[in-house]
Amino acid sequence: MQKLVVIGAGMASGRVLEHLFETAPDAYDVTLFNAEPRGNYNRLMLSPVLSGEKSYAEIVTHDDDWYSANGVTCRFGEAVVKIDRDRKVVVGQNGEVPYDKLVIGTGSAPFIIPLPGKDLPEVITYRDLDDTNAMIEAAARPGSRAVVIGGGLLGLEAAAGLRMRGMEVTVLHLMGHLMERQLDEAAGYLLKKDLEDRGITVLTRASTKAILGDGKVEAVLLEDETVLEADLVVMAVGIRPETRLAKDAALAVGRGVEVNAQMQTSDPDVLALGECVEFNGQLFGLVAPLYDQAKVVASTLLAEPAAFVTKELSTKLKVTGCDLFSAGDFAEAEDREDIVFRDPARGVYKRLVLKEDRLIGAVMYGDTADGSWFFGLIKDGTDVSEMRDTLIFGPAYQGGAAVDPLSAVAALPADAEICGCNGVCKGQIVTAIEGGATDLGMIRATTKASASCGTCTGLVEQVLAVTLGDDFVLPAAQSVCGCTDLTHEDVRRLIKSQALKSQPAVWQELGWSTPNGCHVCRPAINFYLLADWPLEYQDDPQSRFVNERNHANIQKDGTYSVMPRMFGGITTAAELRAIADAADKYNVPTVKVTGGQRIDLLGVKKEDLPGIWYDLNAAGMVSGHAYSKGLRTVKTCVGTDHCRFGTQDSTGLGIKLEKLLWGSWTPHKVKLAVSGCPRNCAEATCKDVGIICVDSGYQVGVGGAAGMDLKETERLCDVPTEEEALEVTAAFVQIYRENAKYLDRPYKWLAKVGLDWVKAQVVDDLENRRALAARFELSQTVYRKDPWAPLAAKAESFAPLADLTLEAAE
Repeated sequence: MQKLVVIGAGMASGRVLEHLFETAPDAYDVTLFNAEPRGNYNRLMLSPVLSGEKSYAEIVTHDDDWYSANGVTCRFGEAVVKIDRDRKVVVGQNGEVPYDKLVIGTGSAPFIIPLPGKDLPEVITYRDLDDTNAMIEAAARPGSRAVVIGGGLLGLEAAAGLRMRGMEVTVLHLMGHLMERQLDEAAGYLLKKDLEDRGITVLTRASTKAILGDGKVEAVLLEDETVLEADLVVMAVGIRPETRLAKDAALAVGRGVEVNAQMQTSDPDVLALGECVEFNGQLFGLVAPLYDQAKVVASTLLAEPAAFVTKELSTKLKVTGCDLFSAGDFAEAEDREDIVFRDPARGVYKRLVLKEDRLIGAVMYGDTADGSWFFGLIKDGTDVSEMRDTLIFGPAYQGGAAVDPLSAVAALPADAEICGCNGVCKGQIVTAIEGGATDLGMIRATTKASASCGTCTGLVEQVLAVTLGDDFVLPAAQSVCGCTDLTHEDVRRLIKSQALKSQPAVWQELGWSTPNGCHVCRPAINFYLLADWPLEYQDDPQSRFVNERNHANIQKDGTYSVMPRMFGGITTAAELRAIADAADKYNVPTVKVTGGQRIDLLGVKKEDLPGIWYDLNAAGMVSGHAYSKGLRTVKTCVGTDHCRFGTQDSTGLGIKLEKLLWGSWTPHKVKLAVSGCPRNCAEATCKDVGIICVDSGYQVGVGGAAGMDLKETERLCDVPTEEEALEVTAAFVQIYRENAKYLDRPYKWLAKVGLDWVKAQVVDDLENRRALAARFELSQTVYRKDPWAPLAAKAESFAPLADLTLEAAE
């Protein structure tokens, strides 16, 4: 068996190994070096890890089991020192490995601007998981500020993630508008405006002069002498091919490692691919051509004919929840004409660039659904003169009138590109469907379409719908998990109609294929049974996520967060003393005031959880349930007690709401706020339930959001009294609890059922509202309890934690 050594465990080389093992699993004995202490993961998904939406475990592409199953010898955490081509040996830090064939996938290195202060420890780049973790750690420090140098994709993703972690963030960009390589000035303006709406300061035409600080970063100095205070500086100004090993090995190197169409370097036994290579004078940064290169490398290693060909590329990106698309040439010139569509209210902008009746460029912001169709017109050089008047409206409007959008997808040719990252066309997806891939997961497994950045998911689903017709099941109707064909909605209905009151009853009566369910369905079924049969169903702790089982939030280092409840954000001197005493007694490293008006004790050891909660319970405090799918906080302003603008007792109402709702389990976390006047100091208009106090009473809004999706609450009703506000809130939480899909926040559930339906149930039907509120109160006789309270009654027994195992956070 020949020996293959691969340097670099990135996405491109990982795809090479996939092709190799799928085609000829016994062709090579593979050794894989990686300077990072880990294998292949999806670097496109580092931004969700930074923002907290995903964990590292969720973006791993090849885990230890995959490498083991394919017989790969992994040299992770070991840098390659030298390539000795004469002896055909790769020299690592821990020894030599001989090769018959060598693949160089060293990627790129971030460019560091040679500024004074660039070597301070808080100046980092954004290229890998270690950089991401460094940013997460910096963001955890209270009141920290970041300056991101560079307004390209990576810089903006870093800024967005840090902002979501709570940092004050300023982006500095040298050019006149953001992402100038992908966007024109108008689209760049919209992106800047959107980022500023999210609390990120953006300075264009900003040139950095120096990074200031004595041993640590303190500020950034601009050329115009502006000084920006900073605790962290992220440089995201560009990348350069990592060619040092290739140069030292005397391989041909220009701007990158030079390769031919078979991805061979100047040494035919040494291949290279990815961001480190140069082909026909061109460098590569997008994932789509890298995956094309991976196919060619695998073919070359197996002595099969293949050649890498550069293609016209489109860029479909998602920055901080903003959809962007660009393709072709959109520079201004006298021989070109523009077609522009603007919808300021929706934040939508589209610009098409035509030359001699051909579409040569497209820029889209906010609505990119037709990007693939426009890209096809650009690639094919289609004469668009006949559709000139309706071209901007996309394929659904060709012929002068709107048609079913699926008809436009059906009309796409087989070679129309659907997934740009993986180079998957419509024909490949249709072939996969005809071969039995009938849902999105199977399409991803078969073709890899939508498996990378995910922006083409909607288009892939449309191809599924067109090809399968009536047999296609929309994602909203997909089954709970692989154990059943039933949807969440089906299961909820059957649990009620068949009076199923235990998990074994669900598994048995509803035909579960797995005897005891799986990690996906068990938490959902456990919640549905709790919601429908609160007095009869016994909660199953092992069917909850690890945080809910341990009654504390696990942190990245394996310690826990302890957060006692502070009703309405009110505390006392005695409570503060108890918290301070607990922090000293258990050596708590970080004590933080949260955005929900509470105090968080961070870094508590697992074995100290029972003890610290015993002490806090003894002081009269209960769990803040910061880990739960349930009520988190009720944020308040001071209201009429202290504020000269207050119209009602917002603090008092907030305390009553929290005492009414605390301990309740819901499909997802629920946050409330009460503002004492329309000045809205408690930020009630972006909560799951937000109440604004006015002279005439209380305005109740629902369905707000302030995460990746930013959404204002919708007005549910106005009520004149506190009692009615409490009743309406309890009824709304209960109808959400009884009807929503598990893990849907209220705003997502409202988008499915409609606010009018909720109003009819909660506002218009007074009898039904009171019945909902009564059912909520009934369930609270079971729910409303502190999970740590038994420790106060029996201090010598810390049994509740004895059988818990430490697992990865959800």
